[in-house]
Amino acid sequence: MGIGIELGHYLTVGAILFTLGVFGIFINRKNIVVILMSVELILLSVNLNFVAFSAQLNDLQGQIFALLILTVAASESAIGLAILVIFYRNRGSIAVEDVNMMKG
Repeated sequence: MGIGIELGHYLTVGAILFTLGVFGIFINRKNIVVILMSVELILLSVNLNFVAFSAQLNDLQGQIFALLILTVAASESAIGLAILVIFYRNRGSIAVEDVNMMKG
């Protein structure tokens, strides 16, 4: 008899992905693209937890909620990248320091 993948394994992977996403945001504050990718990693770790608990409880609500989060995350990525492309065309750089100049 083999050892199956249990809920704890999914939660461990989700915690590792969440931690990597948080570290990606706090360690790298220079590159906006890496910050956006770290936010996406955090959202994917939350989705993994929703799906794992949904499968454990035999309830589809967690999977539907994860699908809605993926939809919002995809639109957020598309809009964020479009803003970055336009900002790069206007300023010639996408450094975080240049974006901070837009305040006020």
